[in-house]
Order: sequence, then C-alpha cells, then structure tokens
Amino acid sequence: MLESYLRDRLKEKQILLMTHIVLGYPNLSASMEIVEAMVAAGVDLMELQIPFSEPIADGPVILKANQQSLAAGTTVAQCMAFASAASKKFDIPFLFMTYTNIAFKYGFERFAGAMANAGLCGAIVPDLPPEEGQDYIEAMEAHQLAPIFVMAPTTTDRRMNYLAGCARGFVYCMARKGVTGKETAFSSDLEGYLARCRQATDLPLALGFGVKSREDIAFLTGKADIAVIGSETIRIVDRQGVGAVGPFIESLR
Repeated sequence: MLESYLRDRLKEKQILLMTHIVLGYPNLSASMEIVEAMVAAGVDLMELQIPFSEPIADGPVILKANQQSLAAGTTVAQCMAFASAASKKFDIPFLFMTYTNIAFKYGFERFAGAMANAGLCGAIVPDLPPEEGQDYIEAMEAHQLAPIFVMAPTTTDRRMNYLAGCARGFVYCMARKGVTGKETAFSSDLEGYLARCRQATDLPLALGFGVKSREDIAFLTGKADIAVIGSETIRIVDRQGVGAVGPFIESLR
C-alpha cells in the first residue's frame, strides 16, 4: 500500500520528492523520457496528470501544457496505457492527477478498476470534495487505491479533521491559496500551517504549489514528509529541453 511504502522510505530519507508531469507534453515519447530521467535522479513517487481542458487548480505553466497535450490529441486511453507501461518499467509508485469530469465520464468504478489494472496506487482529484465523491471513494477503496485529498492554509481545523478521515496514502497540502506555479513564501506562516495539518492527521504530508529549489526543500525538511515539484520541471523542459530534467532533480537534494 502507498502509506506503507512512504513510511518505509521515510526511514531512509528525511524528506521525499514527488514530481508531476502532464502526460503528452511535450509529447508522449518525451513524457516517458522525463519519467525515466526523474526516476534515475531519485524521485520517490510521481503524479501523472491526465490533460484536461479546464484544469482549475493549475496556473499558466501547467495550463499551457494541458492545452498543448490536448491539441496534440492525447486521450485518456493513451494515459492509461502510459501509466501501465511506466508502472511496469519503474519501481516507484505512480498516481493519476486529474479532474472530476474525466473520472465521472469514464465511470468511477471503471476508472478505479483501470487504474488498478495499470498498476497505479492512487489519484489526486482536487475538484472532488468527499461530500460529493462517495461513489469515487468507494470505488477507490474496492480496488485498494488511495484517494488523495487536499488541504489549504484557509482550511479550518474542523475541515482538516474531516478530510483526514477520508484520506488514504498521504495528504496533499497546498502551500498557499490560488493555483500552481506562483511564488510561495517559505516562512513561519507556512510552518504553522503545516503544524495544523500534522495535528489533523498522522498520514504523511506532501507540500506543493511553489516548491522549486534545494532551499525550499531544505526549509520543508522536518516539517513535511514529501516535497512536490510540478511547474518548475515544465519550465526547465521549456527552456532547456528534456535532457535538463535529470540534473535539475538531482540538484534538489
């Protein structure tokens, strides 16, 4: 199970790295090259985003990647096939990151079954609150997959406790309100927020939204269990090409 894997890894490392890619950007072949480079550079787990036309949690960098992947014709079926190939080839956990419309149209039970068959360990669906996602949660549990839920600095303590009761695997903590890719202040405010998250759950805490440097990860060490790197990797690909991904990931440790 995902939680057991994370706890075992945390016995060896002070903080884990989770990376995020948009499948089909810049193309599916390059996506697999990026995954290979990230695994070789030592990432501990990875989000594979199924491109969607209205990725409301994502900022301009990831939005552009979604749009270009869709324009190139990337389909959910191709993403399932990609996930299956990656999980067979690489010995780290993979999760889908996607939006409710995709999972709903696919059918929650069918979607969870396809993920399990592909060797995935869970999914992050940021626009599906537990109150509206009981069918999704039940399907995930039936296939022993982790539904990852999101907390934010504006989440009340009561709400955090509720989300913790629905979560499996780990909890995704947004470093700030808003969308991905913007600047984040790594400060005492963030430290206090993570302490509130820690009070709400004993699951590992992943922190994303703005993590992009070794200094950011050093700040998070001892406060979060997983640092999530998303938009910055896409910027690296845009500026320097796929070959720069491995050295960038290595520089974060």
